[in-house]
Amino acid sequence: TILFRHALKNAFIPVISIIGLQFGFLLGGTVVIETIFSRPGLGQLLVNAILWKDLPLVQGIVLLVALIYTLVNLATDVAYAYLDPRIHYG
Repeated sequence: TILFRHALKNAFIPVISIIGLQFGFLLGGTVVIETIFSRPGLGQLLVNAILWKDLPLVQGIVLLVALIYTLVNLATDVAYAYLDPRIHYG
């Protein structure tokens, strides 16, 4: 129980960092994968909106992706504060 209570929390901090960073690459990779394999999704919709010069749709998708990315980074910071009591916000 000591291992799970003390060591595991400290070991999860780099894991949480990598998960947060990899999520950004995941969002960027969806555009490439959906375009190459002709899979329907937000990535292909974004590419088609750029080709059709549909500016409001491009702005909406970019805003949605930025919001999701920001929320994932916020969740990562909250997880830091939960796992490491030395980290205080506010």
